[in-house]
Amino acid sequence: MNTPVNDHAREDASGSTAGGGTDGGIGEVEAPPRFALFSRLLHWAMAAAVVAMLFIGVAIVTSLDHYAVLRSVHEPLGVLILILVVIRFINRLLHRPPPHPPSMGRWERLAATGSEYLMYALMFAQPLVGWGMVMAAGTPVELYGSLHLPTVLPAGQDLYAALRETHTVLAYLLFAVFTAHMCAVLFHTLVRRDRLLGRMGFGRGPRPGQ
Repeated sequence: MNTPVNDHAREDASGSTAGGGTDGGIGEVEAPPRFALFSRLLHWAMAAAVVAMLFIGVAIVTSLDHYAVLRSVHEPLGVLILILVVIRFINRLLHRPPPHPPSMGRWERLAATGSEYLMYALMFAQPLVGWGMVMAAGTPVELYGSLHLPTVLPAGQDLYAALRETHTVLAYLLFAVFTAHMCAVLFHTLVRRDRLLGRMGFGRGPRPGQ
């Protein structure tokens, strides 16, 4: 015959196991299922490319001594990001991502998904606007040596000014969304400790689909 004390003890133990502890979720939490390997590699490659692109973009605006070198890296990197974001978006549509951790509420999940697609849109639009800006300046987008993108827009000072302003605004938006994404990941990792980052990790953990 079970006593009320034992029933409460079992409830406390069960709640501690499921929620990672009764005092703020400090206890160990089971690692969530990870994305497929290709998705993880694509994610980190794009993260590195976007960070590099943002820093190079700032350097181009603030440095005149190394403008030619920075631009020779900036333009091909932008084309690479454009290609990668198309691949990643198609991959996202074809492969269902693993579920979010139980610690994330409905609005958090919606915000996470919305910010993901917003980043896709910004990473797609930013290189295209940059391409148009360079064409409006009357110069081609150089990839390597004599290889360059085709010119499909006419040169024009007004068009260049508009595209340059748009390119700058999109860069600030991308930086803001990227920073918000990183802050959310750090919050889940350091405060909630729900191992959200493990979904994109490479260590030992549940395989995709588990």
